[in-house]
Amino acid sequence: MKLHLEGLSSAFRIGGWRPHRTRGFRVPVIACRKYTTGSGRESTSGSKLDYSFVTTPIFYVNSRPHIGHLYTSVIADAYHRFQKIRHGESRPAFLYTGTDEHGMKIEKAAKAAGCKSVADHCDSVSSEFRDMCDRFSIDYSDFIRTTESRHKDTVSHFWRELKNKDCIYKSHYEGWYCVSDEAFVTDSNVTESSDGKKTKISVESGHPVEWTSEENYMFKLSSYLPDVFHWIKTEKPIFPEKFEGTLVRWIEEGFQDLSVSRPHSRLSWGIPVPDDPSQVMYVWLDALVNYLTVAGYPFSGSNSSSLNFWPPTLQIVGKDILKFHGIYWPAFLIAAGLEPPRKILCHCHWTVDNKKMSKSVGNVVDPISLSEKYGTDGLRYFLLREGTPHSDANFNEEKMRRLLNAELADTLGNLLNRCTAKAINPSQIWPVVENFDENQISIHGKNLIKSLEELFDKVETSYYGLNFYRGLEHIMATVRLANLFVEDEKPWVLAKQSPQNPRLLTMLTIVFETLRTTAIIMQPVVPNLSTLVLDRLSIPNEERSWSNIQPLLWNSGRNASNKDLGNFKSIFYARVKQ
Repeated sequence: MKLHLEGLSSAFRIGGWRPHRTRGFRVPVIACRKYTTGSGRESTSGSKLDYSFVTTPIFYVNSRPHIGHLYTSVIADAYHRFQKIRHGESRPAFLYTGTDEHGMKIEKAAKAAGCKSVADHCDSVSSEFRDMCDRFSIDYSDFIRTTESRHKDTVSHFWRELKNKDCIYKSHYEGWYCVSDEAFVTDSNVTESSDGKKTKISVESGHPVEWTSEENYMFKLSSYLPDVFHWIKTEKPIFPEKFEGTLVRWIEEGFQDLSVSRPHSRLSWGIPVPDDPSQVMYVWLDALVNYLTVAGYPFSGSNSSSLNFWPPTLQIVGKDILKFHGIYWPAFLIAAGLEPPRKILCHCHWTVDNKKMSKSVGNVVDPISLSEKYGTDGLRYFLLREGTPHSDANFNEEKMRRLLNAELADTLGNLLNRCTAKAINPSQIWPVVENFDENQISIHGKNLIKSLEELFDKVETSYYGLNFYRGLEHIMATVRLANLFVEDEKPWVLAKQSPQNPRLLTMLTIVFETLRTTAIIMQPVVPNLSTLVLDRLSIPNEERSWSNIQPLLWNSGRNASNKDLGNFKSIFYARVKQ
């Protein structure tokens, strides 16, 4: 069945998104607050939002964390930290993550692991995801588990809201279901396996599907596809752009109404359907509502303990769950009278040595063991330096070792160590040269100053677009210029002539400013290493926000006298041996 969507735009009001056919949605007054000041760049045709509400998907506890999970978490954390240092207290920032713990696959995983109960299995694996977040400095505001009572209450309320709005009905359902994906599969997306066994599999994932015939509850998905289509095409919430095209193609191919429950006799590990314990909620309806749980739904101005902000400003997902977040999720929200998320970043996956990461192949990469060799910030840096949202990235440990040694140890670390060494800077000060003679600065020094003056805007643009790899490219290009400038000036020679040599002091002033600027703008990516640099330069905590980057220190008049460097001395990033 194809969905005909031509001419839809004429049915909508101009000046902000409205659902199709004036169905209307409810946006809590305290949740969708409007900007009166500020310069938030994620504005849409609707109101700007004076908060940052970022989410990762909640991770399925059928297996332990791998670098794909960490990559999603680090992207979300880097953007969240960027929002915090960019806007400060004027714009509250929240980051949410957690674990998805219901469904047939969890029951099977618990049994395979030999756990005493499914709950024990969930507790164990969920704690591993929380430990991963803590180890890698994921600055989450809340860690949600779908087995928590607060989530069960939220999902039950949301179900009743859909039921009261006549969006759910009971019917006989027949169709293909993929247990591995916890997803229903249309006939057009089912094919036979190539192993000669004529096993039916999902075209999208390659996992086996089974024919299901039973009575359960259905959500009127087909009725809300025009709304979802309009949201996608007018609000442009999905990026990179190629994933918008994927969603549009799926919608145009058409969807039947969605089964949103399973008989308790077939699925016991889940949340019971309100007022009908013979049925258990579909795991994806259950899981998606977690974003409402952390937001404090149902919203109430008197509930001061809850976030009470809606909608999310950014939701980050992998391409394997795009359909659920790009079609099912906005359809559920619109049906319940709530606004869909403002932005959804859909990122690609990581391969390992150019092969798909798979437990059966045995090439799943454990981030915890890697961090013991390369450091947590080292792995954060590599994932954001090499990962690109629009295409699959390839993990290769030798490539990672070379990159981290070249950029963190040799380029940035070497610059810091050189210019804070007593042989060059015996007084251990940050000298201030307010009116240095640019004619005495080498071409590399002049290029460095120009690069510094342009760095702020380049990195800010890259971070806002969640292209952290591009921002890091700009940063490293600037730091390489700083190292060339040091080579030109030969401070080890100048220091022997006189520690007060004006040329030496000028070089130190410019290089320390380079280190200060890059450390501030690298905080979202490598928060611990950035702190080390800023502590060594004795930069106060209150001067580490985005607003402290420009104007450049030598033009600002903020520092009229020399200042002592910090006493903390440590190797910035030790080279990793083979």
